[in-house]
Amino acid sequence: MSNTACKLFSILILFAGIAGAAAPPLKKAPELAFRLPAGQDRLLSSYRGKVVSLEFIHTTCMRCQQASQIQNRLQQTYAGRGFQALDAAINPNADLLVENFVKDFHLNFPVAWTTPEQALNFLGFSIVDLYVVPQIVIIDRKGYIRAQTTPKGNDPS
Repeated sequence: MSNTACKLFSILILFAGIAGAAAPPLKKAPELAFRLPAGQDRLLSSYRGKVVSLEFIHTTCMRCQQASQIQNRLQQTYAGRGFQALDAAINPNADLLVENFVKDFHLNFPVAWTTPEQALNFLGFSIVDLYVVPQIVIIDRKGYIRAQTTPKGNDPS
């Protein structure tokens, strides 16, 4: 399992309620609008009541492709327990690439696109922050962020 996959799985297990730990101060997840390939507009808040693993990706990034495949396995395994995987592509021409990305990787969860500016705003990064993708955010059933990767993708510790 890749380093990204290990981190994602560890975060999911920790914050989905399967394992317990002292939680950091909670921050409400900001609203995020995105568009699905069928042209449907969706809001992140429509998934309230589920544990959401939200990834901001580039469809052309190998790490993102691997992370999306992990998301796919997590969706298959935990969907019945209230888990929802969600990818939001932010690369140039994502609107033209998402549909084939889903088909090529046989993904069984929503993959949408949004603007890089919306993603940066959601993540709390400034336009001058350097960041890597995928950026992963775990949101609890009540809409609070329980974990988030750092801009450079490494652990803060």
